Amino acid sequence: MSEQKNKRRVSARLVGGAVVLAALAVMVAVYVNDTRSGNISETVAGGDASCSSALAHAEAIQPLATGDVAAMASATDPKSLRSLAFNGPNGQAMTIDDLSGKTLLVNLWATWCAPCREEMPALDTLQAELGSDDFEVVAVNIDTGDDTKPKKFLQEIGVSDLGYYRDNSLGIFNTLKKEGLAFGLPVTLLVDDAGCLLANMNGPAHWSSDDAKAYIRGALGEES
Repeated sequence: MSEQKNKRRVSARLVGGAVVLAALAVMVAVYVNDTRSGNISETVAGGDASCSSALAHAEAIQPLATGDVAAMASATDPKSLRSLAFNGPNGQAMTIDDLSGKTLLVNLWATWCAPCREEMPALDTLQAELGSDDFEVVAVNIDTGDDTKPKKFLQEIGVSDLGYYRDNSLGIFNTLKKEGLAFGLPVTLLVDDAGCLLANMNGPAHWSSDDAKAYIRGALGEES
């Protein structure tokens, strides 16, 4: 009889553990796919007719995606990123549209992502060398929690030219994932001055290399 009781106790513990794990899985899924930032429900509009002209621009710069930036894939469908949301340097809510008039290299990164950490100095150098009224590197940190870790990391590596952009809700990443533009970190997007996608890639690149600078200058219509 005692053996049967022990079996029932073990069975009950296993069932109870399974229930707890299932509950945790649901909680994690809800957290990661949280839409409270407003990104998923109202941002990227695939097939946006207003971005049709950007496709010719995207095709024209594709031959420049070589060497260190060979993974940059030009857009093949018109896609607007104007309402992609995050917080600006002063903590204010903003969108890509607030930066209209500039070509943007938007980069999603986190302190726990080793490749992101490695490419951050190069992004800072790219901004220092090519940043202007016509171009900006918009590096958006997506660490959850407060600003302590990302700000400490940027200070430790001496980043001085990049603006401090943030989205600790993961909304921006989930939006791009839904659109097939994000699968992991880092994520990089080239966006034209009207907020239309020109190219994207998943994974790191040497953004201060000659290849990268030639690619960006080509996007700006400048001589490399």
